[in-house]
Amino acid sequence: MSLMNETIGILDRLIAFPTVSSDSNLELIVYASELLEHHGFRTTVSRDETGKKANLFATLGPDAPDGIVLSGHTDVVPADASDWTSDPFRLRQEGDLLFGRGTCDMKGFIATVLAMAPHHAELNLQRPLHVALTYDEETGCFGARHLVEELKNQEIRPSVAIIGEPTSMRVIEGHKGCYEYTTCFHGTDGHGSDPDKGVNAIHYAVRFMTRLMELGETVKAGAKFSNERYQPPWTTVQVGRIEGGKARNVIARNCSVEWEMRPVQQADATLIKEALEEYCRTQLLPEMQVVSADARIVTEIIGEVAGLEVMSDNEARDIVCKLTGSDLCDVVAFGTEAGLFQSLGMSVVVCGPGSIAQAHQPDEYVSVSQLQSSLDMLSGLSSALEQRP
Repeated sequence: MSLMNETIGILDRLIAFPTVSSDSNLELIVYASELLEHHGFRTTVSRDETGKKANLFATLGPDAPDGIVLSGHTDVVPADASDWTSDPFRLRQEGDLLFGRGTCDMKGFIATVLAMAPHHAELNLQRPLHVALTYDEETGCFGARHLVEELKNQEIRPSVAIIGEPTSMRVIEGHKGCYEYTTCFHGTDGHGSDPDKGVNAIHYAVRFMTRLMELGETVKAGAKFSNERYQPPWTTVQVGRIEGGKARNVIARNCSVEWEMRPVQQADATLIKEALEEYCRTQLLPEMQVVSADARIVTEIIGEVAGLEVMSDNEARDIVCKLTGSDLCDVVAFGTEAGLFQSLGMSVVVCGPGSIAQAHQPDEYVSVSQLQSSLDMLSGLSSALEQRP
């Protein structure tokens, strides 16, 4: 069987596991673990608190630092079968295109990694090769956070990570972060004819949003870049949804604000978060509690996806540029798990088969030619693995 046929067969198996973020990914993790173990990888499976989801971290080669990580998330977004031409969890091929939920985001890359396992097992590895498969990337990168903490605690120190998100095999060296929150204001209700006797949660939410917009303008005005690679080239903030109140003549007891920021650099995220926390603690909440000691402001973290900051010294970028024959690197607006790996001190790059334009869409697909490009990249990785960095 040819390597491409093997890859497509593995992708067929991966697509058949309906690993929507709301459901378990354990069957896929067991399948991948057994396949890698068969080719000599040492595997560790770590479950989340529910026991229904898990990460897989597999290692081939010496027990040493400076390894190379090939990473992909196993979860996919939901698929409404009525919007698809065929069953989204059954691989369908038409010419060069392979259809199915997760084909490009990002089981196509995972399939090429697994298909290359026999080849990598035959190498005289001088540095470790790691495979990291995570859960719940689509809902906040929870699996990667779990994995990074475990690597830190176990003092496992790879030096390079290649995140195989769909980039059409372009080499991506940076992306913005994506931080999502819901801030809830809890006041007291009452009759609208005497508003001072209640704590109107909507009023305080409006002031919170005003402060958020002011902070957004502050980081925008202070943005300094040598080039404008991001569009827009500054940290953005925005409110996506507000909900609160019962009627126009009733003081609103509750109001929730769903908001996000997409920082170009971590310093902007820290500034905005700390400034909002201080504003709530020193101004809004004391005013609310003058009327009602039970008044509260609670912010729930929905997801904090760290950005991938462009680094002048980046071994991962240099390796992948050489393997793909590219002399250009780019940045993108969408988030990945790359920033979490970078937080461990690793050099990180994002490069994988398929187009982000197909991700999360009905009739999602990856092309056979893109899978071949991924296989070629992973095959060329041999030289980096057979010599010390």
